[in-house]
Amino acid sequence: MSRRVVITACSAISPIGYGKKNIIESLTHGISGVKPLRDDGLLASRIHSKVFGTIDYPVSLDFPRQFRKTMGPVANYACKVAGDVLAASGLDKEFISSGRLGVAFGSTHGSPTVQRDIYKTFFQQLESGFSSIGAVDYLRSMVHTTAVNITRMFHITGRVIATATACTTGSQAIGFGYETIKFGLQDAMLCGAADEYDTTTVAVFDNLLACSVAFNDSPERTPRPFDRRRDGLVVGEGAGAVLLEEYESAKRRGAPILAEILGFACTNNGGDMILPNLDGITATLQLALDNAQLGPEEVDFISAHATATKMGDIIEAQAIAKVYNQAQGPYVSGLKGYTGHTMGACGAIELIFTLYMMQEGFLAPTLNLEELDPRCAMIRHTPGCIEVNTSIAAVQNFAFGGVNTCLLLQKGEDAG
Repeated sequence: MSRRVVITACSAISPIGYGKKNIIESLTHGISGVKPLRDDGLLASRIHSKVFGTIDYPVSLDFPRQFRKTMGPVANYACKVAGDVLAASGLDKEFISSGRLGVAFGSTHGSPTVQRDIYKTFFQQLESGFSSIGAVDYLRSMVHTTAVNITRMFHITGRVIATATACTTGSQAIGFGYETIKFGLQDAMLCGAADEYDTTTVAVFDNLLACSVAFNDSPERTPRPFDRRRDGLVVGEGAGAVLLEEYESAKRRGAPILAEILGFACTNNGGDMILPNLDGITATLQLALDNAQLGPEEVDFISAHATATKMGDIIEAQAIAKVYNQAQGPYVSGLKGYTGHTMGACGAIELIFTLYMMQEGFLAPTLNLEELDPRCAMIRHTPGCIEVNTSIAAVQNFAFGGVNTCLLLQKGEDAG
């Protein structure tokens, strides 16, 4: 069995806005969501990087208390976008709880905010006991907290996949959801990822000397994917969710077909846990094309992973050039220039940004790409905000641990 899989609803909370209108406004006007790092009184003073892709606008999280008690910040974000998607989908409650709808959702490591509070309490109360650690704190912090809080809040009884592969978490969730429907294991999947604001996440990458530090006084000028002056990634927060459905079923119920997932690939480099690998990334991009039964000339746009690290951007550009034989190949943009690196959520958020651009007939360039690094010059960078009819796009993400993903999507018949 091999079935067509389409996207019929989506929602994103990102550093450049919540909802399609706000996000498009930021993309078309080159507005950055990177702001000064908030001082939490614990770690900020010891971190060299002072910037963060921040959600600094109000988001209503008016969930009933019975659900809130098992939710940390990351689950709040996840349930918000999941609720948006289900509300937009038009699916009835009977189908949602029928077992034919599943969830594939993740985060980098659950809720670090809650985890930090647990460990702080633990080490402060070694001799006096741990009574102040709440009975539900584990449920709020665990690595699969996003997926299971979604299933609980919306009474979803189908398959659950909780992805947790750092920067490929969101794209893996969507890819695994696609395969689950394609091969008949579910009729629909609610897929995505979320990550929350916490300075411990910044501290990890800061300690690896992977974070941007040169633009602490002008946060909107970093990160700088593919730029000669790039000096590292900027950690960010956010969430994205999509509803995937089997094509014929979606058509029968009159659901809008926003895009079709044509192919997916996920591989591991089988070597270094941190450094990008040209052969591994190249193989992933080619496998995705093979899975979608596409030639490289058929792809119009690539949403690059492009974290603005020194070697990562170079290796990715080399892999794109190798697979797409770039002369006048697909346009390429690094969307993290707008948001920073939203960690596990980036694959879902960047896919939704790409979908919005396909719907509206434009492509946003890489923000802060002012002086192209000659070592990244072999690909076709998007030259400003341009009007383009994008039919097929690739979304690429790569993670620590050597995990690589690539999703290929085609503009849907109801995408505008």
